[in-house]
Amino acid sequence: MLAQVESIASEWKFERCGIGFGGPVDFPTQTVTLSTHVGGWRGFPLVERISRRFNVPVIMDNDANVGALGEAIYGAGRGARPMFYVTLSTGIGGGMVLDDSSIYRGADSYAGELGHMTLKPGGPECLCGSRGCFERLCCGMWLERDYGKTAKELMKDPAFVERYVVDLAQGLKAAVMILNPARIVIGGGIAKAGDALFVPLRAELRRQVTSWSGARLDVVPAELGDDSVLYGSLGLIHSS
Repeated sequence: MLAQVESIASEWKFERCGIGFGGPVDFPTQTVTLSTHVGGWRGFPLVERISRRFNVPVIMDNDANVGALGEAIYGAGRGARPMFYVTLSTGIGGGMVLDDSSIYRGADSYAGELGHMTLKPGGPECLCGSRGCFERLCCGMWLERDYGKTAKELMKDPAFVERYVVDLAQGLKAAVMILNPARIVIGGGIAKAGDALFVPLRAELRRQVTSWSGARLDVVPAELGDDSVLYGSLGLIHSS
């Protein structure tokens, strides 16, 4: 992968570099914690390697945090603070952007990992070793393995979507009840289904959220599509 980065980037001149890594990142030490999907990344000094190769300052964060920042500053989260971003793709991750447009990372850089929140105790086993995780039930990789069709194909089936949004809304409900964001922005490949997903999802979320709660339920698709993390990398550079 580093060879591919070098091949693609070698013809360019850079002043700085921002990275959105697909897994947990120890932000204070700028170190990859691990990838939950691909082996070999645990503790890898990616920032050091990229900085040394291109001779520029580098800053890195978890891709969901970076995607959240991109949508908050340049996309569907403009004017909405605090904003919670969910990436609904191969896996599921989340990121919170606060009133001052900073990222909330928690005490140990693990905030936002709602993909491994248990929705169904005793449910199917997840790659993380737990069972019934939000990611295990709703992400694209597992949907294809469980149903033999891509998420894109499944989102075209209204009967499937009606069942799917029950679990999806349950995961988002946790974010609503704990964080009370002004807006939830959903990115990743599955969010590209548009109204076929978002109309039933909003209705199901309204049904599930506790009736006495006055928390707003503003759930929208990402505006930046596949480029949320790229724009967030720009925002990360500017904020560092």
